[in-house]
Amino acid sequence: MSKVVFADANSDYKKARYVICGVPFDGTSSFRRGSRYAPLEIRKNSYNFETYSHLFDIDLTDIDIHDAGDLEVAQNIDDTLDMISVHADNFVNDGKIPVMLGGEHSLTLPFIKACKKKYPDIGCVILDAHLDLREEYEGERNSHACISRRILEDLTKKYVSIGIRSGTREEYEYARENKIKIFSSEDISLTGIESMIHELHGYINGPVYLSVDMDAIDPAFAPALGTPEPYGLTPRDVRTIISCLAPYIVGFDLVEITPSYDSGGTALLGAKLVRDFIAANARATL
Repeated sequence: MSKVVFADANSDYKKARYVICGVPFDGTSSFRRGSRYAPLEIRKNSYNFETYSHLFDIDLTDIDIHDAGDLEVAQNIDDTLDMISVHADNFVNDGKIPVMLGGEHSLTLPFIKACKKKYPDIGCVILDAHLDLREEYEGERNSHACISRRILEDLTKKYVSIGIRSGTREEYEYARENKIKIFSSEDISLTGIESMIHELHGYINGPVYLSVDMDAIDPAFAPALGTPEPYGLTPRDVRTIISCLAPYIVGFDLVEITPSYDSGGTALLGAKLVRDFIAANARATL
């Protein structure tokens, strides 16, 4: 368990509405490893900010937040997913909103699965630079490069990807054949974030799981990433998406920061986005 708790996570578990947990695993990462160190760095950087959010007119000290520390992981991805799924199920069954700090993107799966059991009609919104629609990658079906394929095949067809700008020819063909809704970063640049949000609500209604792969953001803003991809979203784009979906979100994660590749700015931005999610969701559900 991490010895550093997320700032303002001062509630005990029983009382908490939001439960933060870290999952320090990057075993299938394929370009830059090191996202296993991100949960700690995100927590450290969370202390930079004021407790009051003027944007949402809410103070995080008035919100019941608990930090459950880092979950135990295994050497391989399959055993790790099995181990953390127990915690994910417990959090959701206990009426909490899980806030998972990765780690690599494959770790999203047990948390969506836990939310799906409680909310059968759940939708999933993934912010990502990459399609992640491979059947397998380097012999691994649960690779970080396959997370969206697993979600679509195993959990829900009510699915939207935002920020996409990278994938194999086969992945793009799969997306077209299966009519997967994608808002590329080019789409958003051309039509504007407000237009995208308006259209998004036509695809996603009811409970939503939101997963933020930080490489959805342009590496000019967030360089310390596992697989950085230029021409991405801005941090304000991501904050706007979080804000607009906030009333419907029942689970949230933020993944794929590799802290050693910058001087701390990417983890700082990640911490801020987590705090913005909690503030936005708490304000929307008051």
